[in-house]
Amino acid sequence: MKKRTWLIAVSAVLVVSVTGLLYWQSRPQNASRPAVSQTTNALKFKAVREDLANIVEVKGKSSYQKETYINAPFGAYVAAWSAKDGSQVAKGDVLFRLDDTELRNEIAQLQANAKKQEMDIRLSQFQEKTGIADADTEGITETDAKKRFAASESRKMQNEITRVTLEHTRSQLAEKTKKLQAAGFAAPENGIFLFEGTKEPKSVKDNERIGKIVDLTKLQLICNVGEYDLFRIKEGMDVEVRVDALKDVKLKGKVERLSKFAKAGTGSSSESSNTTAAQFEVTISLEPNERLIAGLSLTASIQTDKKGGALVVPTLTIQRDKDDYYVMVEAADGSLEKRIVKIGLETPEKTEVLSGLNEGESVVLQ
Repeated sequence: MKKRTWLIAVSAVLVVSVTGLLYWQSRPQNASRPAVSQTTNALKFKAVREDLANIVEVKGKSSYQKETYINAPFGAYVAAWSAKDGSQVAKGDVLFRLDDTELRNEIAQLQANAKKQEMDIRLSQFQEKTGIADADTEGITETDAKKRFAASESRKMQNEITRVTLEHTRSQLAEKTKKLQAAGFAAPENGIFLFEGTKEPKSVKDNERIGKIVDLTKLQLICNVGEYDLFRIKEGMDVEVRVDALKDVKLKGKVERLSKFAKAGTGSSSESSNTTAAQFEVTISLEPNERLIAGLSLTASIQTDKKGGALVVPTLTIQRDKDDYYVMVEAADGSLEKRIVKIGLETPEKTEVLSGLNEGESVVLQ
């Protein structure tokens, strides 16, 4: 009996001890201490003054600003090539000469047709004047009179058809005569002549693209920007351009044009389920450089905003609570203070603080 009583007492003591231990461990430690009083493991940054600039970086390919395309004036064999691929040409220089034999034969046939049509018209006019077409109808039957009237009207209609045909023939004749004058094709601009596709082809089709004349002193960079960057960029802004393949080459440029329409295939529309972010074309003119040619990969930096002596902190330390921006400032005793701030110029790396923070104060990134 005594042994049983002793076991019950020991069990009760153990239960009380375990319960007390669990209760003690479940109690919050230093409940009165603020949750953000320690900054030992946090990153700290001082608010400093420095020049702040916002830059939009874009990439693209260089291209000729001015390209004059050369098309064949008519289809024919090429009698001779005067221009070589990559050669410098002056306005008026003969680039090539086409065999115009067939074209001359076509012109001769049109001239003969026009001559015949003119004579048919003159003959009809002569008949009208001499009264052949409208002979005296006295003494003839009504049936004959009707036949003569029908014949007269028929000649008038035929005469009108001949006039229309003559106008068309003369139009064709003028067009082919103009083409004949271009058989020896002269360069319309100064520049470098470049073949497109086959070099020095033996024959060409009517209006076939042969090549182009480019101005090596005027190149441009055409690139795309998103909708947010589009409204930060203005025409006339200066641009710094780097040639990816030539690390030592840096160029100056200027924003010339901003597209007002999104590129096809970007952005959402009622006609498509495409939800890709809208992209807009930006054209940047480039200063002349002897090493710059079309087709090079370029990286351009456009400075859209600049602020001298701005009070800045890392952008990552700026937090937002509804309509307010705030930072966590380290106090002298190591505790943290939530400080409402007003921000100004923002960049991906740093943000300007207009009020709410003093130079030299430390902000904390937890």
